Amino acid sequence: MTRLFNDPAAFADEALEGFAAAHRRWVRPVTGGVVRATGTPAGQVAVVIGGGSGHYPAFSGLVGRGLAHGAAVGNVFASPSARQIHSVATAAHAGGGVLLMYGNYAGDVLHFGQAAERLAADGVETRTFAVADDISSAGPEESAKRRGIAGDLPVFKAAAAAAEQGLPLEEVLRVAERAGARTRSFGIAFSGCTLPGADHPLFTVPEARMAVGLGIHGEPGIGEEALPTADEAARLLVETLLKELPEDVADPAGQRAAVILNGLGSVKYEELFVVYRRVAALLGDAGVEIVDPEVGELVTSFDMAGISLTLTWLDDRLEELWRAPADTPAYRKGALDAAEPDPDRASATPAAQDTAVPAAPVVPAASDASRRAADTVLAALDAVARVVDAHADELGRIDAVAGDGDHGIGMQRGSTAAHRAAADAHGLGAGAGTVLTRAADAWADKAGGTSGALWGTILRSLGTALGDRDAPDAARVAEGVTEASAAVRRLGGAEVGDKTMVDVLVPFADALTAATAEDLPLADAWDRAATTATAAAAGTADLLPRRGRARPHAEKSLGTPDAGAHSLALITRAVHGALLDHH
Repeated sequence: MTRLFNDPAAFADEALEGFAAAHRRWVRPVTGGVVRATGTPAGQVAVVIGGGSGHYPAFSGLVGRGLAHGAAVGNVFASPSARQIHSVATAAHAGGGVLLMYGNYAGDVLHFGQAAERLAADGVETRTFAVADDISSAGPEESAKRRGIAGDLPVFKAAAAAAEQGLPLEEVLRVAERAGARTRSFGIAFSGCTLPGADHPLFTVPEARMAVGLGIHGEPGIGEEALPTADEAARLLVETLLKELPEDVADPAGQRAAVILNGLGSVKYEELFVVYRRVAALLGDAGVEIVDPEVGELVTSFDMAGISLTLTWLDDRLEELWRAPADTPAYRKGALDAAEPDPDRASATPAAQDTAVPAAPVVPAASDASRRAADTVLAALDAVARVVDAHADELGRIDAVAGDGDHGIGMQRGSTAAHRAAADAHGLGAGAGTVLTRAADAWADKAGGTSGALWGTILRSLGTALGDRDAPDAARVAEGVTEASAAVRRLGGAEVGDKTMVDVLVPFADALTAATAEDLPLADAWDRAATTATAAAAGTADLLPRRGRARPHAEKSLGTPDAGAHSLALITRAVHGALLDHH
């Protein structure tokens, strides 16, 4: 378990601060993550990677020449926010465009996609690529739904090495696509990981058993088998991967492969070497030529006891890129010429870099009526933070049934930050719309992950609908909730029946609209809609998930409500209490 921490909520930020202080030769801190200390050469494509904390050396440890130009780092097991990614990419960009790369998780897809849109609006040519190498999380016919695990490394490296050669953005993207299409991973685990501040692991494995087909966010395996010997584990990993070859590889014999045997956090290096000796022999028996193998901790999951095997099937071009030199804090290969210092940063101290004197905070002008409405908005956000805090452990337990168990923690971070930002804006005289949009940005930034993106969207939609000029009536609030419902569906792609928060948000919005159409006061209309939301959340227990991290473990979730749906229902009821108090 994770023993050394201060405030668990500050763990990711403090870990990144310490990492940057320890590795000034390679990286410098920027808002949201780190970039190369030497900068990106003028005109070169900037490869910016990222994901949640808890996976070191992914992602910050892979920043340096020959690999990533920058890394956006989110909270524990939560994607960085779009604003964090945008910040890192802007710092790394040097005129050649940006390729954003990440593992294929819903939160990362949402936030990196939003960041790409913001960069494009800034005039920065941007492309995105999600690594999807975990064969246990979806079949070959649904390979686009697969998770990204330790296959991140060879795909990141191929793209970054191509960028180092001066290739234009579209060609760097094609290299990433080629490497991704030829990379497969599979893993096993013997125990789950324990997050900072938690008193129990995200999942457990029975004595003398192992979980098969694990993720890297503490998700349980797809199945269980008897605990193997090292040689049996090697055989399972190799044989499973050899059953699924890339479309243009008919037979493993005569093929070359980059091989990664990855430790997930608490399997010792000596154990990995015992397993690798058999992996190498089995691949050799199959006629596979191993190219520059890597054995060690490369994509971890805190203290998870587990291993994964990755094969990237090489052609001449991919082999060249895999063998290319790299120099990062956690991954080094070959030799590079001495780095040219970045003249723009050479004189800056680490503490001074990326630090501008902040302008005095200002808020848009607002009417007295909107500022009075902001009082109610602030009370509602306070109620949200309090109900989330009270139920955080319960939300985590629900989420851990088929997911990674971090929903409660993420919601705590987001709701607390949203209330704090709202209070700051309110103190400056902001109207209801600005209070909500400031809260939206803070929630997305601090929570990260899917819930951060979606709750940021909900609050921003409400803020846009309420504005800062008029006193919002019940119909205007219902209009904002309806737009939030539509925006969440557009952004996340989920619909009613997928076992997500949408199963609550849609009926809640419909019920609120119907109640306000009857000219009910807002508190009464909200009460009716909150009752609908509670029933809808309970109904998700009978659904099988079709999206998100719970999808690979669909059967396990049957009989348990969706965590996001349940938290939304709790929030709607808490907000009703605030509306009554400010009636």
